[in-house]
Amino acid sequence: MATSTPQDPAAPSASSAPPRPAALPGPLADSLVFFASGAVLVLEILAARMLAPYVGVTLETYTAIIGVVLAGIAFGTWAGGRLADLIDPRRMLGPVLVAGGLLALATLPLVRGLGELALARGEASAIVLLALFGFFPPAAVLSAVSPTVVKLQLASLRETGAVVGRLSALGTAGALLGTFLTGFALVAELGISPIIIGLGATLVIAGIALGLLLAASGHRRSVGGVLGVLAAALVLAGLGVASGSRCELESAYYCARVEVDPARPSGRLLLLDTLRHSYVDLADPKRLEFDYARVIGDAIDVLRPPGRPLAALHIGGGGFTLPRYLAATRPGSRSTVLELDPALPELARDRLGLETGPALRVRTGDA
Repeated sequence: MATSTPQDPAAPSASSAPPRPAALPGPLADSLVFFASGAVLVLEILAARMLAPYVGVTLETYTAIIGVVLAGIAFGTWAGGRLADLIDPRRMLGPVLVAGGLLALATLPLVRGLGELALARGEASAIVLLALFGFFPPAAVLSAVSPTVVKLQLASLRETGAVVGRLSALGTAGALLGTFLTGFALVAELGISPIIIGLGATLVIAGIALGLLLAASGHRRSVGGVLGVLAAALVLAGLGVASGSRCELESAYYCARVEVDPARPSGRLLLLDTLRHSYVDLADPKRLEFDYARVIGDAIDVLRPPGRPLAALHIGGGGFTLPRYLAATRPGSRSTVLELDPALPELARDRLGLETGPALRVRTGDA
């Protein structure tokens, strides 16, 4: 004879459990993880260029950036997973992308504002704090996307390996694309500010669109909220542009600028990141300001009688001080300059009086 076991009225029944949120379409889920992970690495690559004018390019700079961004990824992944267990993940994804976009836009005014303070202090702690305030928040928020999407896509524990493995691989692929595309192409072609503004705007717009698409009944996004987000994005982008850049020219290698010597109106100082690289006197090309340049000039005079023309190969151009010096002190000399950064000769033509021709040839690229 069969008997039934009375059910504990306090125990939740299967019918009373909240319905599981519907999974996202596969291509949409894959794209979100790919794009969010790529955005984090775009910011990490740009961090080195953004911090360079204030703290230079040193081992400490890269250590601070990598450590801070990794900490942001770890914290964001943990926090995103916890929140996805407490809140409907479909309601989270749009706001997370919007917040990540706004924080990405905020990196420009934050780093440029705080960078001047770091430049004045010049301590290792200043480098870490500059990276922390500028890049930890967007890295953490954007890293919450992956665990949120995983939560939505897991229909069964039997699929855990396949789902997590696929999304992890796509996140890594997005990070790789963001790294290579930014480092090898975008910085040299566009510069830092347009990339940051474009990335932040794309994240904000994608987040708004995703929020509207996934909004459940009773949780529709208000027009006022959307307009508020767009207004905040415009304000942050405007602040980023208004904050200005210490770079007169941004290349794939340097933040370069030319400053006038306050003690000598015709003197020009070329700075690459924080390095005083070259000094050029527009009125007197025979003047060698830096000690190393004077040593080279003296060595040339020892090897060859003064005034005799030379054929010289220069590895690196910079401000083109020495080729101009040879032309002025040894008329008829012929100089060939191998310069890695193709942007520097253009800056030297515009600001340092460089004139190329048969007596001074410039070849750019890797020697």
